[in-house]
Amino acid sequence: MLTTIDIAIAAIYALALFALAQWVSRDRAGDRQDAHGYFLAGRALPWWAIGASLIAANISAEQIIGMSGSGYAIGLAIASYEWMAAFTLLLVGKFLLPIFLHTGIYTMPQFLAQRYDARVKTVMAVFWLSVYTMVNLTSILWLGALAMSTVAGVDLTIGLVSLGLFALAYSLSGGLRAVALTDIVQVILLVIGGVMISWILLDQISEGAGPIAGFVSLSEQASGKFHMILHRDHPHYVSLPGLSVLLGGLWVMNLAYWGFNQYIIQRALAAKNVAEAQKGIALAAFLKLLMPLIVVLPGIAMTILTPGLPSPDQAYPSAMTLLPIGIRGLVFAALLAAIVSSLASMCNSISTIFTMDIAPTLGMRSDDGALQVRRGRTVAVIAMMIAMLTARPLLGNFEQAFQYIQEFTGFFTPGIVAIFALGLFWSRTTATAALLSALASALLSLFFKLVWPELPFMDRVGLVFCLCLVIGIAWSLARPSPQRGFVDPAGVSFGTTQGFNLSALTVTLILAFFYTVWW
Repeated sequence: MLTTIDIAIAAIYALALFALAQWVSRDRAGDRQDAHGYFLAGRALPWWAIGASLIAANISAEQIIGMSGSGYAIGLAIASYEWMAAFTLLLVGKFLLPIFLHTGIYTMPQFLAQRYDARVKTVMAVFWLSVYTMVNLTSILWLGALAMSTVAGVDLTIGLVSLGLFALAYSLSGGLRAVALTDIVQVILLVIGGVMISWILLDQISEGAGPIAGFVSLSEQASGKFHMILHRDHPHYVSLPGLSVLLGGLWVMNLAYWGFNQYIIQRALAAKNVAEAQKGIALAAFLKLLMPLIVVLPGIAMTILTPGLPSPDQAYPSAMTLLPIGIRGLVFAALLAAIVSSLASMCNSISTIFTMDIAPTLGMRSDDGALQVRRGRTVAVIAMMIAMLTARPLLGNFEQAFQYIQEFTGFFTPGIVAIFALGLFWSRTTATAALLSALASALLSLFFKLVWPELPFMDRVGLVFCLCLVIGIAWSLARPSPQRGFVDPAGVSFGTTQGFNLSALTVTLILAFFYTVWW
């Protein structure tokens, strides 16, 4: 499908990105190659880099291809993952970041070690390392390779390997600084490419009358796809169960992802202060409002332009075949930008967790910053190799990869949120209670999955979360023990600037408008 011009545009992007990464990774006078600089960019990331990097890390092949596929199959309702995330980001910036930055942590497991004990830290560190490698890295690689195969005719195996190696090549040298600063370019390209593909598809639907006319026509021809809240008789109600999207388990999923996920929160931990981190969070919230235009609308448009696709996840790659020469190359470059930025971010988080949390547990303690950096790079390469080998066996048979990922992570996120919520805001929570809550999350989720299969997974997430809270509280009361490391919220400043407050109000009003119009 790609012409010489399209390939040239994508190649220029790849070369420019690599050159930029090497430039921002260069050694500067007085710089030290240590864990502080490599894993947290010296705690000097500006707000615009934080906001852009949050979105670049989040929006990947998993999001673009997967959510477009869900938009094709379900409709606009899948946009709740994006729009409710915007509000969740504001809550994280207001109530969670001040506590995390106050502790000076590198990783989320490190916070659990401070609050509970080494057992909780190690269990969760191993869990996150496994999920990041076997679920997140594999899904990004597989969907990225699928896109390259559909758009450019690249063999799936070659696509997997080339994406992984390129992401490693441009990110290993400079660590988080290289990833975050190049993410500015990635997000700009992603937004431009995403808006262009939606514009062109809508223009085709209107037969040249423009994107606004196309959107009006699309909303009429595919009116069933433009409902944010699904009714019980909807075929995909199990995936997005009505009001539970607004009031139930989606909050748990979003808090786990945006508030307690090393892969995401590491950017905010690299801010020089709370105010800078909150400005970055606000920027990310506004960008999340825009994401459904980029990742959901093309899928809905393809229900009119190319109905009857063999798989929903073919919607976005098939949409690219309808683009003009040159534009197709730009959109393909934007897709590559989303893929490699997410891969690079994931590898950086994997290396951070292993180096700072797991290596000391294995007896590999070291105060040598250069050794820690080398160790982190080695682990990143190993994780990428594992993901390359397992991507096809794990994900090759799923029609909607995005929904699969949500279903899988939904087994564990209730316990994660319960552990952090109790640890952050109730001083009497014990380490053993936290471990029991984590174990109960997986066991209860499996139990309800087997004995109550018709229960929507989002409702299951909310129910299991409540039960994990009950278990954690009950055990802490029944077996009290002295606690250490609790950060009293009364001693942390939760004040925010007028700019952040105005941003929060604006985002809230926009969300209320969206849900009112497409209820």
